[in-house]
Amino acid sequence: MLCSLLFRAPDLNTERVLIDTPDDDFLELDILDSDNDKPVVVLLHGLEGHSKRYYIAKLAQEIHRRGNSVVMVNFRGCGDRINRQRRFYHSGETEDLETVLKWVETNYPNRRIYSAGFSLGASVLFNFLKKHGKNQPLVTMVAISTPFELKKGCINLNSGINKMYSKRFILMLVDKLERKRKLIPDLPKFTGSTLYDFDDQVTAPIHGFSSADDYYERCSSYFFIDKILTDTLVIHSKEDPMTPFKWTPTDAIRKNPKIYPLYTEKGGHVGFWGKPKGWLNKTVADYFENYRSNGV
Repeated sequence: MLCSLLFRAPDLNTERVLIDTPDDDFLELDILDSDNDKPVVVLLHGLEGHSKRYYIAKLAQEIHRRGNSVVMVNFRGCGDRINRQRRFYHSGETEDLETVLKWVETNYPNRRIYSAGFSLGASVLFNFLKKHGKNQPLVTMVAISTPFELKKGCINLNSGINKMYSKRFILMLVDKLERKRKLIPDLPKFTGSTLYDFDDQVTAPIHGFSSADDYYERCSSYFFIDKILTDTLVIHSKEDPMTPFKWTPTDAIRKNPKIYPLYTEKGGHVGFWGKPKGWLNKTVADYFENYRSNGV
């Protein structure tokens, strides 16, 4: 919270690119290009985030400073424009990531592709890897503050200081829903008061789930982390208030040789604000740099 409230995101000289999706919609990407053979890093934001949020922009700045190209994805409706189709995005939505990666492969031929996802974005990455196994272009990824158990994490947002986040998320999601209703009048109505209600009444029916519980069960990476076949750095704080560490599948992560855990005592959710300054950004960039240096 304090990082977002006290610090201004860097003004990056990005190029905004609109790419078409197979269902006649579009995605907004922000690009930081580097004319070399270093990897392209795809960054995914969290719930109701976007490419200009502090945590995305600071990581993009550090990764680009080291010579990599960076592709910052805005999920549907999270950029400057409301998307055309009924679909929005959710923790298990992978088709749009497939579209982005195909675009990256076309525009950056013969370049390695890495990725990092924050919170919901990390969940999207895990669901993508579950779906495609080794038959996909991501060489390695970093998952930051992952909501491993979606239902428990959602219910947890209704307690303590998390209620402030929950109310903010609801206001943003409902506003977006009503703006899209002007284009698509028959969208589901939201009559609840919690994120669980929103997922049950809106997210689930729009995206082909029978209920919020069905959505959570099918998309929670807690239940399939053992199936991940791509080298992955998992960063999670033991004091994360939104996705508590107690719901991290530590045993399954420990047994999976493809996953490298980095659990910190402090750091909150996504923030990791402390000294030395920029610890998270340096850690992620170092991981990618060392991974490449080792010839992988």
